[in-house]
Amino acid sequence: MNGDAIFLNDLGIVCALGTDKAGVRASLFRDDAPTGVAPDDRLIAGQALALGQVASALPPLDHHPVQLRGRNNALLRAAYLQIHARVQQAVERYGPTRVAVVVGTSTSGIGEAEKAMAYWRRHGEWPSGFHYVQQEIGAPSRFLAAEAGVRGPAWTLSTACSSSAKAMASAARLLRTGVVDAVIAGGADSLCEFTVRGFMALESVSAERCNPFSRHRHGINIGEGAALFLMTREPGPVRLAGWGETSDAHHISAPAPEGHGAIAAIAQALDRAGLDASRIDYVNLHGTATPQNDAMESRAVAAALGARVPVSSTKPLTGHTLGAAGAIEAGLCWLAMVDNPGHRLPPHWWDGAADPALPPLAFVAPGDRAPGPLKHVLSQSFAFGGSNAVLVFGGE
Repeated sequence: MNGDAIFLNDLGIVCALGTDKAGVRASLFRDDAPTGVAPDDRLIAGQALALGQVASALPPLDHHPVQLRGRNNALLRAAYLQIHARVQQAVERYGPTRVAVVVGTSTSGIGEAEKAMAYWRRHGEWPSGFHYVQQEIGAPSRFLAAEAGVRGPAWTLSTACSSSAKAMASAARLLRTGVVDAVIAGGADSLCEFTVRGFMALESVSAERCNPFSRHRHGINIGEGAALFLMTREPGPVRLAGWGETSDAHHISAPAPEGHGAIAAIAQALDRAGLDASRIDYVNLHGTATPQNDAMESRAVAAALGARVPVSSTKPLTGHTLGAAGAIEAGLCWLAMVDNPGHRLPPHWWDGAADPALPPLAFVAPGDRAPGPLKHVLSQSFAFGGSNAVLVFGGE
């Protein structure tokens, strides 16, 4: 193993599938029925939508100033507490200035701002529990640095749905510079009206569980959650073997239809990992179930990776968690590679009605298993503005 190797030493995860690794793992690999995403009419009054909500209570933030409180940071704390012990070991070993924080988000504290605006309209004043700093994009990284007691570099990336995948690539580059010895990396996004209504305005939201790559697909489910990794150069169960990042510069919201930017990002990630496409054992697709994304992605995968590699979109289970999607789906890949003696693969839940206009792919059926441990796994994140991020993970 060369000295540039970057490892994902531990994972904390919370999403619609569960609030820890064990819960998420159990729900992810169920083969009897999909879980996670469920109908709800509370977020948008009178409008039932399928949403990927975290139903369990989140940890309190009372020990933080009001500027660092909010649902996004509570999701981050729920994920962080799962890796707290390993992070503190890193702090003790390297010192707090040698531990960094790099996270991605798209909503940050917009939900708190929405509630505060509603209160202001009713009462003519701002509520005591609101501070405008809560909605700043930098709030998640400031919160995590305070929560973990670290003083290394800390920043937040916001590139829509590629945010936390790019945060992990950014963390890897930071480690390779030698500026720090450990990074808390990942992302979080919380449900709020702003994002749901925004996608509704684009006519991209499905009222039922989303149906990626089906000829009957008609939109996404919005979700929420967080995933955090402790990343170091010390050997761990999974390596971040490669990453690729490109930009289409094609359209503000639509991907370049032929997938050239996505193909280039896949090629970069494979090249950085030193792998041929034939060595990828599984691909976690972006798989939003929107007509344009699924069309582009299927073309890119067929061209860059071929039609035989097992693939699935896990968004029918988690919902599209936007800025957190890259990290959460990296977490699902981590769970498929670690403590998975049955070699189970994340299933692709859909109606099975393949779109004849799209290249055929090898979608994972519920209960499907790999012939052996997953050695190389690839995860894709494609965002508004043509921001493409691809991660390749290596097993032990």
